[in-house]
Amino acid sequence: MQRRTLIQSAIASLAAGLPALPAFAQGQWPTGKAITYLVPFPAGGTTDVLGRLIGQKLGPVLGTSVVIDNKGGAGGSVGSEIASRAAPDGYTMLGGTISSHAINVSLYPKIGYDPQKSFSPVTLIGTNPVVLVVNQASPYKTLKDVLDASRAKAGGLSSASAGTGTSQHLTLELLAYRSGVKFTHVPYKGSGPAIQDVIGGQVDMMFDTTVVAGPHIQSGKLRAIAVSSSKRLASMPDVPTVAESGLPGLKDFEVLSWQAIFVPAGTPAPVIDRLHTEIRKILAQPDMQDKLKGFGMEPADMTTTQIAAFQKAEVEKWAQVIKAANIKPE
Repeated sequence: MQRRTLIQSAIASLAAGLPALPAFAQGQWPTGKAITYLVPFPAGGTTDVLGRLIGQKLGPVLGTSVVIDNKGGAGGSVGSEIASRAAPDGYTMLGGTISSHAINVSLYPKIGYDPQKSFSPVTLIGTNPVVLVVNQASPYKTLKDVLDASRAKAGGLSSASAGTGTSQHLTLELLAYRSGVKFTHVPYKGSGPAIQDVIGGQVDMMFDTTVVAGPHIQSGKLRAIAVSSSKRLASMPDVPTVAESGLPGLKDFEVLSWQAIFVPAGTPAPVIDRLHTEIRKILAQPDMQDKLKGFGMEPADMTTTQIAAFQKAEVEKWAQVIKAANIKPE
């Protein structure tokens, strides 16, 4: 009896010194606590739009609310660093992009997180090209017009982006590198304010995703010059590809942006699996498929293992581009 009492006392003492098990370890995730969907860009951009669409449907499925939290800056690096430090408990998700999770690690000397080691992939939402747009009153109607005008202007035409190191910026730099034409890069803290200044005529042009630029092209506020995909888009059949211009150095030009969802590294596998399954179901719904295709996005269907391999290849590809074009953060 005395031995049993001593053992029970030892167990009780040990338990008292241990932290309480998190809810997911007890099979209770989610508990009803709100899930933060961190968007590392300001409101109005592609990542924000997709996050809100997914969050509206995911919350009811999980029996909780999904709160969008915009933390823009440094091409998605600021918000991504914040997310990397969040508790890996299933209550923080991050809308990652080609910029935050493939480009920035090679562009900036230090970003405060490792795009692969600091996160676990959940879902690849889809891929989409960027489209070069100008104000509807602009005299430029073709890519040749743009390149000729930029070549003739001191410093080149001004081109906005959602921030240094974003896919918009890298596409511009790749165009400059391949064509031998200079441009003046004008970085913003997100696509929303950047594209508004193109519409307003404060900036000459911009590469942006079809998610953001598409509605403004349809409304007539912007004119589409060229898309960065290898083939024309079904949603913009009259807009030629950059490669179609036939201009020197641009024959095989192609850039595809992408959107994905990540969680902090260490998040339990059952939580990741549940999120992956539910979000894939949401993205497979006809209305979501229509929205993605309407945005010019190509829906993706990868396992988490495949996403990790895809991301690794993207990190390596953009490292080569940044080095070859000698691209530096501004």
